[in-house]
Amino acid sequence: MKKIQFFLLLLVCTANYGQAVRKYSNEFMNIGVDAAALGMANAVTASTADVNSGYWNPAGLTKLEDSQLALMHASYFANIAQYDYIGYASPIDDRSAYGISLIRFGVDDILNTTELIDSDGNIDYNRISLFSTADYGFTFSYARKLTVPGFQYGVNAKIIRRIIGKFADSWGFGFDVGLQFEKNDWQFGLMVRDITTTYNVWNIDEKEYQKIADAIPGQNQELPESTEITAPKAQLGLSKKFIIRYDYSIMAAANVNMRFAKTNDVFSSDFVSVDPALGLEFGYTNLVFVRAGAGNFQNIEQLDNTEKVSFQPNIGLGFKYKGIQVDYALTDLGNQSAALYSNIFSLKVDLSLFRN
Repeated sequence: MKKIQFFLLLLVCTANYGQAVRKYSNEFMNIGVDAAALGMANAVTASTADVNSGYWNPAGLTKLEDSQLALMHASYFANIAQYDYIGYASPIDDRSAYGISLIRFGVDDILNTTELIDSDGNIDYNRISLFSTADYGFTFSYARKLTVPGFQYGVNAKIIRRIIGKFADSWGFGFDVGLQFEKNDWQFGLMVRDITTTYNVWNIDEKEYQKIADAIPGQNQELPESTEITAPKAQLGLSKKFIIRYDYSIMAAANVNMRFAKTNDVFSSDFVSVDPALGLEFGYTNLVFVRAGAGNFQNIEQLDNTEKVSFQPNIGLGFKYKGIQVDYALTDLGNQSAALYSNIFSLKVDLSLFRN
């Protein structure tokens, strides 16, 4: 009965705040982590099995044999924005594991010109100051194997912190749920992000806001909404690894990424929009890896009102030796889509290396 009451309360709360649901909210949490996964166009929902599973599918944490640490740095938009990630995960026992991670996406040293003109109407460049805008996502993950062979699940609890200089800031909270299943060397995965919706509450400095209110006649006259809700998203994944003559391996993977809203995704309806992703990893003696992937398939309208399908091709390289793995990814190769390409590096360390 308590579970039913909680579910009904959740539905009521979601309905009450329906007007604040955003199609794109907290998007920095959807960029992705780990150059190995990004090189495969993020098609790792089914195959993820390390510290980075806390992001891609927490169920994969059950495959950890020891503690791991992961780091990643990337620059976006010609080095204007910096994206950083750190994660740690460890087994609890032979059936369960946990992980923690932190993501930061920020733009620093932005010019604040709201006080450029003094009270007498004079331009004074000494009144220009700098500020930063940054988004933070802290995640705690728990995973456990089910009694049914081949099944495992994982749960993420997320805290979102967003700061726009001294102008505004917000706190948010939400949950993710992931499942994985293995049978006959085939791997299946399901990841539902923001399953209960992620709720953000904004605090806007009204004094600072008044400095720009009505700067354009008829615009910015009222404070923006102070609440927003991030709607759920889901990823279905499938992968299989083939061993060729002992030393060589090929892993093929596919994802079906779903948003429950109408977007520019290649398959789109009022109920759900679907964006497929394909990934391939070639390995040699579990030491050297070459990766490729294609994702972010979008319908782009041309000037002549016709549509074409754009996509984002990625490639990557990896090197693993004695518990240390270094990966590189070049995303959006050839600039097929509107996004700018980025060079991404990541590091993963098996902490048992230091104990041995």
